[in-house]
Amino acid sequence: MTLPPLDSPQWHGSLKAFGWGLRATSATILSVVLFVTFIGIGALAHDTHFSMLWAILSTVLVWAGPAQIILVSTLGSGQTILQSAIAVTMSAIRLFPMVVAVLPLIRSPQTKRRHLVLIAHFTAVTLWVECYRFLPHVPRERRIAFVHGLGTGLMGVALVATIIGYLLAANLSQTFGAAVLLLTPLAFLFSTLRNAKELADVLALGLGLVLYPVAAQLNSGVDILVSGVVAGTIAFGAHKWRERQGQA
Repeated sequence: MTLPPLDSPQWHGSLKAFGWGLRATSATILSVVLFVTFIGIGALAHDTHFSMLWAILSTVLVWAGPAQIILVSTLGSGQTILQSAIAVTMSAIRLFPMVVAVLPLIRSPQTKRRHLVLIAHFTAVTLWVECYRFLPHVPRERRIAFVHGLGTGLMGVALVATIIGYLLAANLSQTFGAAVLLLTPLAFLFSTLRNAKELADVLALGLGLVLYPVAAQLNSGVDILVSGVVAGTIAFGAHKWRERQGQA
């Protein structure tokens, strides 16, 4: 999908920008990934004997596939609400840097904090990746409305898929369910690679892939976090070194 030029009259009005955000949902392959993933989550909720309403609310309120899987799995295995809440919170911490990265792309001097509340909720890996692709082509004063539309569209796709997965749960094999859940990280990996513009981005991604098998040998339970922090730190150091070399 090609967005209108920045000075186009089609950006006049927040409602039009919201509409372009909704349309952008159909222009990202991640919508398909979300759809397939949340079919699996809906089926998982059904198999662990949660109601459809509960599954729908978890999609709206949690809005993060891995965190929803943790929530369903922990509650379904008999863990307390407090234990599940702690586990989901630990999973959601990974989204905080994404929110911090997205907000500067959206904010303007006139932006109030209340305008960013819904965007902060919508910000997950999918929105984070696509904001870097779409927002440079959206006038800054219309970016909040655009992201509201994009987030609403993505959540709508997930809600429909959750309901379909819940209703089809009896006909989904465990192998298909596992494959569906694996599709999400693979799609995010390739989307992040596509949006990597700087050498530091490519270096961080490549080092993360190389270091993960090493970190996995530690059996720490935070293998991805360890490999990601180390790879990101090295990439950041390399980026700063190149900057200093360029200024010398």
